[in-house]
Amino acid sequence: MKRTQANAIALFNIFLMALFFISCESKPAHEEGEKTEHEGERRSEIVQLSKQELDEFGIELANAGPGKLKIHVSLPGEIIIPPDNLAHIHPRFPGMVKKVFKHIGDFVKKGETLAIIEGNESLTEYKVNSLIDGIIVEKHLSLGEVVDNSEHGFVVADLSNVWAMLTLYQKDLPSVEIGQKVTISAGLELPKSEGIIAYISPIIDETTRTAEARIVLKNTLGHWKPGLFVTGEIITSDVEVALLVPKTALEIFENQNVVFVQSKEGFVPRAVQIGRRNEVSVEVIGGLNPGETYVSKGGFTLKAELQKSELGEGHGH
Repeated sequence: MKRTQANAIALFNIFLMALFFISCESKPAHEEGEKTEHEGERRSEIVQLSKQELDEFGIELANAGPGKLKIHVSLPGEIIIPPDNLAHIHPRFPGMVKKVFKHIGDFVKKGETLAIIEGNESLTEYKVNSLIDGIIVEKHLSLGEVVDNSEHGFVVADLSNVWAMLTLYQKDLPSVEIGQKVTISAGLELPKSEGIIAYISPIIDETTRTAEARIVLKNTLGHWKPGLFVTGEIITSDVEVALLVPKTALEIFENQNVVFVQSKEGFVPRAVQIGRRNEVSVEVIGGLNPGETYVSKGGFTLKAELQKSELGEGHGH
């Protein structure tokens, strides 16, 4: 009886050990299955394109590496007429307007006759002449009108050069200086112009808490019209960074900033962490390694291919 019980206990122990080893052997198989599944998920995020397709889609490649990042500030502003470029032309004596030769928008030369007025007291006619070369921007007299010499009849503006007056915020004051180069733009497909900061107001406006920076712009072609809102881009420093990519390399995929990196199997979206940036370049501080080949332009095409694949509408390449 005792021997039978001992045999039963021994068999039970052997059974437990067998179960233990079976469970240990099945665990790696389970992990291997998970590994295979994850690899399958990674493969689903690979886009394969031939050299010909890269060329057709205009996709450009580059090697990740260091570069200089131009740090700049962007300031709003407005085009104005320099005060010394304006001439307010008054009649010399009160009288009646007998003739008007020029109108708003007309270009006039210095000394050119704009109107003729008959004096009230002398009853003799005299000429009203332009004081500068420029364009008539205001006209305040008409034929037959009786005018007073206390008010100007014309305003002539020399628009061959204008001022871009930029709003300078307190936070930008330490980095903006007289003599710095500024790129002025207005959108609207107008060409950009470059100028130099010629003046920064020495006091802060008590209402707006801002200062003003003045840039003199040549306006030979008349693109810069007074009253036009503009933006001034001022490069304040050049910074050497370890990894610099063009802004066109960044795409938003699954709510992350990604760069498409070339691997042996194709192109893979790689989540990256970005640092400082300007209008053309971005500093990468994580997710991309020096020397890796990435898509510098045209990544939106690869993103579209991935999105098609996720919807089940894509096709392999």
